[in-house]
Amino acid sequence: MPTLILLGVGIFALLLVFGLLARYLRLWLQSYASSAGIGLFDLVAMSFKKVNPTVIVRSKIMAVQAGLGDSSGVTRQALEAHYLAGGRVPLVVQALIAANKAKIKELDFKLATAIDLAGRNVREAVQTSVYPKVIDCPGKNSGRESLDAVAKNGIQLKVRARVTVRTNLNQLIGGATEETIIARVGEGIVSAIGSAERHSDVLENPDMISKTVLARRLDSNTAFEIVSIDIADIDVGGNIGARLQADQAEADTRVARANAEGRRAMAVAKEQEMIAGIEESRAALVDSEAEVPKAIADALASGGLGIVDYYKLRNLQADTDMRHTIATGGTQGVIASAQ
Repeated sequence: MPTLILLGVGIFALLLVFGLLARYLRLWLQSYASSAGIGLFDLVAMSFKKVNPTVIVRSKIMAVQAGLGDSSGVTRQALEAHYLAGGRVPLVVQALIAANKAKIKELDFKLATAIDLAGRNVREAVQTSVYPKVIDCPGKNSGRESLDAVAKNGIQLKVRARVTVRTNLNQLIGGATEETIIARVGEGIVSAIGSAERHSDVLENPDMISKTVLARRLDSNTAFEIVSIDIADIDVGGNIGARLQADQAEADTRVARANAEGRRAMAVAKEQEMIAGIEESRAALVDSEAEVPKAIADALASGGLGIVDYYKLRNLQADTDMRHTIATGGTQGVIASAQ
Protein backbone atom coordinates (compact mmCIF):
# COMPACT_ATOMS: atom_id res chain seq x y z
CA MET A 1 0.00 0.00 0.00
CA PRO A 2 2.75 2.54 0.83
CA THR A 3 4.38 1.62 -2.43
CA LEU A 4 1.25 2.55 -4.34
CA ILE A 5 1.06 5.89 -2.52
CA LEU A 6 4.67 6.66 -3.32
CA LEU A 7 4.08 5.63 -6.88
CA GLY A 8 1.05 7.93 -7.15
CA VAL A 9 2.97 10.82 -5.67
CA GLY A 10 5.82 10.18 -8.07
CA ILE A 11 3.48 10.07 -11.03
CA PHE A 12 1.85 13.34 -9.90
CA ALA A 13 5.25 14.96 -9.50
CA LEU A 14 6.27 13.78 -12.93
CA LEU A 15 3.06 15.11 -14.44
CA LEU A 16 3.58 18.43 -12.66
CA VAL A 17 7.15 18.70 -13.89
CA PHE A 18 6.08 17.68 -17.38
CA GLY A 19 3.33 20.34 -17.34
CA LEU A 20 5.73 23.02 -16.18
CA LEU A 21 8.28 21.97 -18.77
CA ALA A 22 5.65 21.92 -21.49
CA ARG A 23 4.52 25.43 -20.61
CA TYR A 24 7.77 27.18 -19.71
CA LEU A 25 10.53 25.13 -21.31
CA ARG A 26 10.14 26.71 -24.74
CA LEU A 27 10.13 30.23 -23.26
CA TRP A 28 13.14 29.42 -21.07
CA LEU A 29 15.05 28.01 -24.03
CA GLN A 30 14.29 31.17 -26.05
CA SER A 31 15.44 33.32 -23.14
CA TYR A 32 18.58 31.27 -22.62
CA ALA A 33 19.48 31.23 -26.31
CA SER A 34 19.11 35.03 -26.59
CA SER A 35 20.83 35.80 -23.27
CA ALA A 36 17.68 37.47 -21.97
CA GLY A 37 18.51 36.38 -18.42
CA ILE A 38 15.06 35.07 -17.44
CA GLY A 39 15.23 31.77 -15.53
CA LEU A 40 12.73 28.95 -15.33
CA PHE A 41 11.74 29.82 -11.78
CA ASP A 42 11.21 33.44 -12.87
CA LEU A 43 8.73 32.21 -15.45
CA VAL A 44 6.88 30.18 -12.85
CA ALA A 45 6.79 33.17 -10.49
CA MET A 46 5.26 35.31 -13.22
CA SER A 47 2.24 33.04 -13.35
CA PHE A 48 1.66 33.48 -9.63
CA LYS A 49 1.93 37.28 -10.06
CA LYS A 50 -0.66 37.26 -12.88
CA VAL A 51 1.95 38.31 -15.44
CA ASN A 52 1.93 36.89 -18.95
CA PRO A 53 5.40 35.32 -19.26
CA THR A 54 5.20 35.18 -23.05
CA VAL A 55 4.86 38.98 -23.29
CA ILE A 56 7.72 39.58 -20.88
CA VAL A 57 10.08 37.06 -22.48
CA ARG A 58 9.50 38.23 -26.03
CA SER A 59 9.79 41.90 -25.03
CA LYS A 60 13.01 41.21 -23.14
CA ILE A 61 14.41 39.29 -26.12
CA MET A 62 13.59 42.20 -28.44
CA ALA A 63 15.36 44.62 -26.13
CA VAL A 64 18.46 42.45 -25.73
CA GLN A 65 18.74 41.76 -29.45
CA ALA A 66 18.47 45.51 -30.14
CA GLY A 67 21.25 46.30 -27.68
CA LEU A 68 19.05 47.47 -24.81
CA GLY A 69 20.26 45.62 -21.74
CA ASP A 70 19.69 46.08 -18.03
CA SER A 71 21.85 49.20 -18.10
CA SER A 72 19.19 50.99 -20.15
CA GLY A 73 16.53 50.21 -17.54
CA VAL A 74 14.84 47.42 -19.47
CA THR A 75 15.01 44.77 -16.75
CA ARG A 76 12.69 41.87 -16.10
CA GLN A 77 11.41 43.50 -12.92
CA ALA A 78 10.73 46.79 -14.73
CA LEU A 79 8.86 45.02 -17.52
CA GLU A 80 6.76 43.08 -14.99
CA ALA A 81 5.97 46.27 -13.05
CA HIS A 82 4.85 48.07 -16.20
CA TYR A 83 2.72 45.10 -17.22
CA LEU A 84 1.03 45.01 -13.80
CA ALA A 85 0.39 48.77 -14.06
CA GLY A 86 -1.63 48.17 -17.21
CA GLY A 87 1.01 49.28 -19.68
CA ARG A 88 1.64 47.99 -23.17
CA VAL A 89 5.04 46.37 -22.71
CA PRO A 90 5.77 45.37 -26.35
CA LEU A 91 4.82 48.88 -27.56
CA VAL A 92 7.20 50.50 -25.06
CA VAL A 93 10.08 48.21 -26.04
CA GLN A 94 9.47 48.82 -29.74
CA ALA A 95 9.47 52.59 -29.11
CA LEU A 96 12.76 52.35 -27.20
CA ILE A 97 14.32 50.33 -30.00
CA ALA A 98 13.16 52.86 -32.61
CA ALA A 99 14.48 55.74 -30.50
CA ASN A 100 17.81 53.99 -30.01
CA LYS A 101 18.20 53.36 -33.72
CA ALA A 102 17.27 56.97 -34.49
CA LYS A 103 19.69 58.19 -31.77
CA ILE A 104 16.99 60.00 -29.81
CA LYS A 105 18.71 60.43 -26.47
CA GLU A 106 15.88 62.01 -24.48
CA LEU A 107 13.69 58.90 -24.50
CA ASP A 108 14.54 56.40 -21.77
CA PHE A 109 12.57 53.55 -20.27
CA LYS A 110 11.11 55.67 -17.48
CA LEU A 111 9.84 58.36 -19.85
CA ALA A 112 8.54 55.78 -22.32
CA THR A 113 6.52 53.97 -19.64
CA ALA A 114 5.15 57.28 -18.35
CA ILE A 115 4.01 58.26 -21.85
CA ASP A 116 2.42 54.86 -22.33
CA LEU A 117 0.56 54.97 -19.00
CA ALA A 118 -0.65 58.47 -19.86
CA GLY A 119 -2.57 56.96 -22.77
CA ARG A 120 -0.34 58.19 -25.58
CA ASN A 121 1.01 55.92 -28.30
CA VAL A 122 4.72 56.12 -27.52
CA ARG A 123 5.74 54.25 -30.66
CA GLU A 124 3.78 56.64 -32.85
CA ALA A 125 5.32 59.55 -30.94
CA VAL A 126 8.81 58.27 -31.72
CA GLN A 127 7.90 57.77 -35.37
CA THR A 128 6.56 61.34 -35.57
CA SER A 129 9.74 62.58 -33.92
CA VAL A 130 11.83 60.81 -36.56
CA TYR A 131 9.52 61.48 -39.51
CA PRO A 132 7.80 64.89 -39.05
CA LYS A 133 4.05 65.04 -39.48
CA VAL A 134 2.15 67.48 -41.69
CA ILE A 135 -0.98 69.13 -40.27
CA ASP A 136 -3.43 71.02 -42.47
CA CYS A 137 -4.58 74.43 -41.26
CA PRO A 138 -7.52 74.78 -41.06
CA GLY A 139 -8.09 71.20 -39.99
CA LYS A 140 -9.95 68.75 -42.18
CA ASN A 141 -12.66 68.30 -39.54
CA SER A 142 -13.22 72.02 -38.99
CA GLY A 143 -15.68 72.39 -41.87
CA ARG A 144 -13.77 75.37 -43.28
CA GLU A 145 -11.83 75.45 -46.51
CA SER A 146 -9.57 78.38 -45.66
CA LEU A 147 -8.52 80.89 -43.02
CA ASP A 148 -10.08 84.28 -43.78
CA ALA A 149 -8.23 87.46 -42.75
CA VAL A 150 -8.45 91.13 -43.75
CA ALA A 151 -5.48 93.42 -44.41
CA LYS A 152 -5.48 97.06 -43.34
CA ASN A 153 -6.67 98.20 -46.78
CA GLY A 154 -9.86 96.15 -46.29
CA ILE A 155 -9.15 93.35 -48.81
CA GLN A 156 -9.89 89.82 -47.60
CA LEU A 157 -7.40 86.99 -48.13
CA LYS A 158 -8.24 83.28 -47.95
CA VAL A 159 -5.23 81.25 -46.82
CA ARG A 160 -4.53 77.52 -46.56
CA ALA A 161 -1.37 76.46 -44.73
CA ARG A 162 0.48 73.26 -43.89
CA VAL A 163 2.29 72.93 -40.58
CA THR A 164 5.14 70.44 -40.27
CA VAL A 165 5.61 69.24 -36.68
CA ARG A 166 7.57 66.61 -34.86
CA THR A 167 6.92 65.17 -31.44
CA ASN A 168 8.47 66.83 -28.42
CA LEU A 169 8.91 63.77 -26.21
CA ASN A 170 9.74 65.77 -23.10
CA GLN A 171 6.41 67.64 -23.31
CA LEU A 172 4.29 64.78 -24.59
CA ILE A 173 2.82 64.23 -21.12
CA GLY A 174 0.48 67.11 -20.40
CA GLY A 175 1.27 68.91 -23.64
CA ALA A 176 -1.44 70.28 -25.90
CA THR A 177 -2.47 68.27 -28.95
CA GLU A 178 -2.85 68.98 -32.67
CA GLU A 179 -6.02 71.02 -32.19
CA THR A 180 -4.09 73.57 -30.16
CA ILE A 181 -1.39 73.80 -32.83
CA ILE A 182 -4.02 74.37 -35.53
CA ALA A 183 -5.79 77.03 -33.45
CA ARG A 184 -2.58 78.89 -32.62
CA VAL A 185 -1.28 78.81 -36.18
CA GLY A 186 -4.65 80.02 -37.48
CA GLU A 187 -4.63 82.87 -34.98
CA GLY A 188 -1.06 83.79 -35.98
CA ILE A 189 -1.90 83.80 -39.69
CA VAL A 190 -4.95 86.03 -39.17
CA SER A 191 -2.88 88.40 -37.02
CA ALA A 192 -0.02 88.53 -39.55
CA ILE A 193 -2.36 89.38 -42.43
CA GLY A 194 -4.25 91.90 -40.33
CA SER A 195 -1.02 93.77 -39.55
CA ALA A 196 -0.11 94.09 -43.26
CA GLU A 197 -0.72 97.53 -44.80
CA ARG A 198 -1.87 96.14 -48.16
CA HIS A 199 -2.98 92.73 -49.28
CA SER A 200 -0.53 92.96 -52.19
CA ASP A 201 2.35 92.90 -49.69
CA VAL A 202 1.20 89.49 -48.49
CA LEU A 203 0.72 88.22 -52.04
CA GLU A 204 4.22 89.35 -52.97
CA ASN A 205 5.89 87.81 -49.90
CA PRO A 206 3.84 84.95 -48.45
CA ASP A 207 6.82 83.94 -46.32
CA MET A 208 6.21 87.00 -44.15
CA ILE A 209 3.30 85.06 -42.66
CA SER A 210 5.49 82.06 -41.85
CA LYS A 211 8.23 84.20 -40.32
CA THR A 212 5.76 86.16 -38.20
CA VAL A 213 4.00 83.04 -36.95
CA LEU A 214 7.21 81.12 -36.20
CA ALA A 215 8.61 84.09 -34.25
CA ARG A 216 5.69 83.84 -31.80
CA ARG A 217 6.73 80.38 -30.52
CA LEU A 218 3.28 78.91 -30.90
CA ASP A 219 4.49 75.40 -30.00
CA SER A 220 5.21 76.24 -26.36
CA ASN A 221 3.54 73.90 -23.85
CA THR A 222 2.45 71.58 -26.63
CA ALA A 223 3.39 68.00 -27.44
CA PHE A 224 4.90 69.08 -30.76
CA GLU A 225 7.69 71.22 -32.09
CA ILE A 226 6.87 73.26 -35.21
CA VAL A 227 9.45 72.61 -37.91
CA SER A 228 8.00 74.86 -40.61
CA ILE A 229 4.83 76.64 -41.68
CA ASP A 230 4.22 76.61 -45.43
CA ILE A 231 1.53 78.67 -47.16
CA ALA A 232 -0.12 76.27 -49.58
CA ASP A 233 -2.54 78.68 -51.24
CA ILE A 234 -3.73 82.31 -51.04
CA ASP A 235 -6.92 83.57 -52.68
CA VAL A 236 -8.19 87.15 -52.76
CA GLY A 237 -11.67 87.54 -51.33
CA GLY A 238 -14.02 90.50 -51.27
CA ASN A 239 -13.43 94.11 -50.27
CA ILE A 240 -14.54 93.78 -46.68
CA GLY A 241 -13.43 97.33 -45.84
CA ALA A 242 -15.63 98.90 -48.51
CA ARG A 243 -18.52 96.68 -47.50
CA LEU A 244 -18.16 97.72 -43.88
CA GLN A 245 -17.95 101.39 -44.86
CA ALA A 246 -21.10 101.02 -46.96
CA ASP A 247 -22.88 99.32 -44.09
CA GLN A 248 -21.71 102.08 -41.75
CA ALA A 249 -22.89 104.77 -44.15
CA GLU A 250 -26.27 103.05 -44.42
CA ALA A 251 -26.49 102.84 -40.65
CA ASP A 252 -25.56 106.54 -40.34
CA THR A 253 -28.23 107.42 -42.92
CA ARG A 254 -30.84 105.49 -40.96
CA VAL A 255 -29.81 107.23 -37.75
CA ALA A 256 -29.94 110.66 -39.41
CA ARG A 257 -33.31 109.81 -40.94
CA ALA A 258 -34.64 108.73 -37.57
CA ASN A 259 -33.34 111.93 -35.94
CA ALA A 260 -34.92 114.06 -38.69
CA GLU A 261 -38.19 112.22 -38.30
CA GLY A 262 -38.02 112.88 -34.57
CA ARG A 263 -37.42 116.57 -35.10
CA ARG A 264 -40.27 116.74 -37.65
CA ALA A 265 -42.59 115.05 -35.20
CA MET A 266 -41.57 117.51 -32.51
CA ALA A 267 -42.20 120.43 -34.90
CA VAL A 268 -45.64 119.09 -35.81
CA ALA A 269 -46.45 118.65 -32.15
CA LYS A 270 -45.29 122.21 -31.44
CA GLU A 271 -47.41 123.50 -34.32
CA GLN A 272 -50.44 121.71 -32.97
CA GLU A 273 -49.79 123.17 -29.54
CA MET A 274 -49.58 126.67 -31.01
CA ILE A 275 -52.78 126.15 -33.02
CA ALA A 276 -54.48 124.97 -29.87
CA GLY A 277 -53.21 128.07 -28.06
CA ILE A 278 -54.56 130.29 -30.82
CA GLU A 279 -57.94 128.59 -30.59
CA GLU A 280 -57.95 129.07 -26.85
CA SER A 281 -57.12 132.78 -27.28
CA ARG A 282 -59.82 133.14 -29.92
CA ALA A 283 -62.36 131.50 -27.63
CA ALA A 284 -61.36 133.86 -24.83
CA LEU A 285 -61.75 136.79 -27.28
CA VAL A 286 -65.23 135.61 -28.27
CA ASP A 287 -66.17 135.32 -24.60
CA SER A 288 -64.89 138.85 -24.00
CA GLU A 289 -66.73 140.21 -27.04
CA ALA A 290 -69.93 138.60 -25.79
CA GLU A 291 -69.71 140.78 -22.69
CA VAL A 292 -69.55 144.03 -24.75
CA PRO A 293 -73.31 144.21 -25.66
CA LYS A 294 -74.20 143.53 -22.06
CA ALA A 295 -71.92 146.33 -20.93
CA ILE A 296 -73.40 148.72 -23.51
CA ALA A 297 -76.97 147.83 -22.45
CA ASP A 298 -76.08 148.37 -18.80
CA ALA A 299 -74.50 151.72 -19.68
CA LEU A 300 -77.58 152.83 -21.63
CA ALA A 301 -79.91 151.73 -18.85
CA SER A 302 -77.92 153.50 -16.17
CA GLY A 303 -77.48 156.65 -18.25
CA GLY A 304 -73.75 156.35 -18.39
CA LEU A 305 -73.88 156.18 -22.20
CA GLY A 306 -75.99 158.51 -24.32
CA ILE A 307 -77.72 157.65 -27.54
CA VAL A 308 -75.41 159.97 -29.50
CA ASP A 309 -72.41 158.29 -28.05
CA TYR A 310 -73.89 154.95 -28.97
CA TYR A 311 -74.27 155.93 -32.63
CA LYS A 312 -70.73 157.28 -32.70
CA LEU A 313 -69.57 153.91 -31.36
CA ARG A 314 -71.55 152.11 -34.09
CA ASN A 315 -70.02 154.34 -36.79
CA LEU A 316 -66.58 153.66 -35.41
CA GLN A 317 -67.29 149.92 -35.48
CA ALA A 318 -68.57 150.10 -39.06
CA ASP A 319 -65.48 152.05 -40.12
CA THR A 320 -63.30 149.40 -38.47
CA ASP A 321 -65.15 146.58 -40.27
CA MET A 322 -64.68 148.37 -43.61
CA ARG A 323 -60.95 148.75 -43.03
CA HIS A 324 -60.71 145.06 -42.12
CA THR A 325 -62.61 144.12 -45.30
CA ILE A 326 -60.28 146.25 -47.41
CA ALA A 327 -57.24 144.67 -45.76
CA THR A 328 -58.44 141.11 -46.27
CA GLY A 329 -60.53 141.25 -49.45
CA GLY A 330 -58.71 143.85 -51.57
CA THR A 331 -60.32 146.26 -54.06
CA GLN A 332 -63.08 143.86 -55.05
CA GLY A 333 -64.12 143.68 -51.44
CA VAL A 334 -64.29 147.50 -51.26
CA ILE A 335 -66.36 147.77 -54.47
CA ALA A 336 -68.68 145.06 -53.25
CA SER A 337 -69.11 146.80 -49.95
CA ALA A 338 -69.71 150.18 -51.71
CA GLN A 339 -72.37 148.67 -53.93
